[in-house]
Amino acid sequence: MQLEDVQRVAVLGAGNMGHGIAEVAALAGYDVSLRDINDELVQNGYDQIEWSLGKLAEKDRIGDDEADAALDRVEAFVDLEDALDGADVVVEVVPEKMAIKKDVYDEVVEHAPEEAVFVTNTSSLSITELSEVTDRPERFCGMHFFNPPVRMDLVEVISGKHTSEDTLELIEGLAESMGKTPVRVRKDSPGFIVNRILVPLMNEAAWIVESGDATMEAVDSTTKFGMGLPMGSFELADQVGIDVGYHVLEYMHEVLGDAYRPCPLLGEKVEAENLGKKTGKGFYDYEDGDGAQIPSDAVDEDVRRRLLAVMANETAGLIGNDVADADDIDEAVKLGAGFPDGPAKLADEEGLDALVETLDALAEETGEARYEATDYLREAGESGGFRGGASGGSGDASDAEDGPDYEVLNVAVDDRVGHVEIDRPHRMNTISGEVLDELADAIDRLDDDDEVRAILLSGAGDRAFSAGADVQSMAAGGADPIHAVELSRQGQQTFGKLEESDKPVVAAIDGYCLGGGMELATAADMRIASERSELGQPELDLGLLPGWGGTQRLARIVGEGRAKEIILTADRYDAETMAEYDFVNEVVPDDELDERARELAEQLAGGPPIAQKYTKRAIHAGRTDNEAGLEVEAMGFGHVMNTDDLMEGVTAFMGDGEPEFEGK
Repeated sequence: MQLEDVQRVAVLGAGNMGHGIAEVAALAGYDVSLRDINDELVQNGYDQIEWSLGKLAEKDRIGDDEADAALDRVEAFVDLEDALDGADVVVEVVPEKMAIKKDVYDEVVEHAPEEAVFVTNTSSLSITELSEVTDRPERFCGMHFFNPPVRMDLVEVISGKHTSEDTLELIEGLAESMGKTPVRVRKDSPGFIVNRILVPLMNEAAWIVESGDATMEAVDSTTKFGMGLPMGSFELADQVGIDVGYHVLEYMHEVLGDAYRPCPLLGEKVEAENLGKKTGKGFYDYEDGDGAQIPSDAVDEDVRRRLLAVMANETAGLIGNDVADADDIDEAVKLGAGFPDGPAKLADEEGLDALVETLDALAEETGEARYEATDYLREAGESGGFRGGASGGSGDASDAEDGPDYEVLNVAVDDRVGHVEIDRPHRMNTISGEVLDELADAIDRLDDDDEVRAILLSGAGDRAFSAGADVQSMAAGGADPIHAVELSRQGQQTFGKLEESDKPVVAAIDGYCLGGGMELATAADMRIASERSELGQPELDLGLLPGWGGTQRLARIVGEGRAKEIILTADRYDAETMAEYDFVNEVVPDDELDERARELAEQLAGGPPIAQKYTKRAIHAGRTDNEAGLEVEAMGFGHVMNTDDLMEGVTAFMGDGEPEFEGK
């Protein structure tokens, strides 16, 4: 079966994950059969799809017509045979119990079309074992979505022992057609990639507290502020459901051995039915208490090193057993768990040799199997890291042979336009210290490249140009005022490079453009925004203030009164309002932004570089001293009089042609 042959997707299970997957499939244009075991369950799932589509339309993520069309593609069923009629792909999303899933497939094989492909949305169970109860193990694989499916980009596509390559390619293509990023899990292994990293990390956090080596507050402070992860370990357990992680651990323990023995602290919570947010109480109290109030100043260096060591060991286990390579692991964990950087990169930066030493010391002290360093971790440490000492990354350098391989930027030069894209969609393209470092380097390189005549700035994905500073990862530097001052100066200098570039700079704003992201856009010469964009400086709501030049540059663009309004109210503004305020030069329909921004950048790239350079310099010089600005203007005017570009421009004008400026 080819991807173009897939017309109908049957989703078995209308719970949170099931109705979310059905919605994603319907939005992608597929006909969807949504099935559950009774009318109430399936109707509730259908109602949730209708509600979610309405919210997407309300937020201008999709049009009203698109929402109505997607809902029209969904049919609700209780009868299994009717639900499977005409299905090309069957997505099973029933409870995470092997016996229940096997019972479902016993029925499914009786009624499913002979050519249909089966996929299971399991987070940890054996794909091979499930496939072997069907009549088509070669056309069976895992397709693990993350919750909520409508928002989360990652889909783990997992091979069972019998899965054919054609099946894996089909399901990867299906995931991409749904707007998701598939990551191949090459071998059936408990927890696959993301849960294989997260669940042992959660378990180790519990063991640290169980053993009295640190408090829960210190562990969560360390994971959230010392390691820059989205949540504290116990906060995450409460969010996901302590029972969910515990049952995955039980399965890992059963299959992989004593290294995955669940910590008693987790078992006690499950037995008491204190499962986290969903029950009102878990490690934190969400009913009578304040929930997860995590101190930012309780970071414990020993805890940080211990958690990194355990995470590195799991990463090594996946690579060494050919489940996935370092790049795929990092991408999956960033997309699926919101890590600022992947575990392989975090471990390489810490130093694998040091992490092996940490594990060896813990193994000797405790005798616990979970601290036994894998052979591959030791080998990788001896060879310089998971990537052999290289930084890795997926960004394209402006010069493929000589340029750097950026980790958090995509940089490419095409038709005289240097395109810089912040590539952190999993973190809403928030700006970290690493982004600032790479952006400063990229601007320098593009400025020095005579082939580049204009710079285009954007954010990966369609949710955010940049949602601001990555406050959480930056908080890892502590609350030291000196550190904060230096961080502010770093951002000011980096954005200043962009502003002072002799080349025209265009910012293509799509989605959120907030805080530090708006300060970045402010440093561009022109700004084009999609209709769905939201802009604002919310720093004062956090007790902060714009620290990367926003208090200065914004006033020069919109005037002091408007700048004070935007900053002091900390409100969010739509693109049309910001155009009225003269911040946005042009507002375009969402699906036209990329083309229009590129068109403008190419138009500017075709202009006379020398005249553009002196024009920008004169404007900038006149900001604080009108006489200085006029002097730069006069000097620039005199300089361009002796250029080939002037003759080219005059000749083209007289001949009614198009000039071809060469910067000479």
